[in-house]
Amino acid sequence: MNIHIYEKYGNFENLLKYSMKNSTIEIRWTIRFLLLVLAWAIGEKYFGLHDIYIKDYAIYSSLFAFPAILFYYLALKDKKKYFYNGEMTFSQGFVSSVILSFLIAILMPAAQFVIYKSISPDFFTTMIDYKVKNKYLSLETAKTFFNLKTYMIEGAFGALSKGIVTGTIISYFIGTKK
Repeated sequence: MNIHIYEKYGNFENLLKYSMKNSTIEIRWTIRFLLLVLAWAIGEKYFGLHDIYIKDYAIYSSLFAFPAILFYYLALKDKKKYFYNGEMTFSQGFVSSVILSFLIAILMPAAQFVIYKSISPDFFTTMIDYKVKNKYLSLETAKTFFNLKTYMIEGAFGALSKGIVTGTIISYFIGTKK
């Protein structure tokens, strides 16, 4: 039941419209992903990466890539199994990952707000103090990098760009081959 994309949808724009109407799986995985982000931040805070071990923050926060990739994989497998009945082309997976990335990017600033206003309200002050004290950055530069606005923007654009790249790669591997 592999139908070429242009035979079924006519063009990429129609495929995108069709996918937007049928994106409940992406919405579900967006919520799960944001809960993962919040849980990860709670874990970082609990293990002292937002204060006592802030020098190790960059290393350990980078490890978030592993569960993020797993979540994208599971979301696309879910879409393939339950929406496309086990037959999902690369294009369909790509569109699904773009939608998922877009939804996450839209909501990521809200997650960042919760993290840095509720879970770890002293994070930016602590990070700025650490960077300045250890002469990694000047005070003004540190304040430019480490603030809620910057993290909200970086979070949104990072989620969009990294999500699309991750989803594209995963779509290539799990897409149904002819």
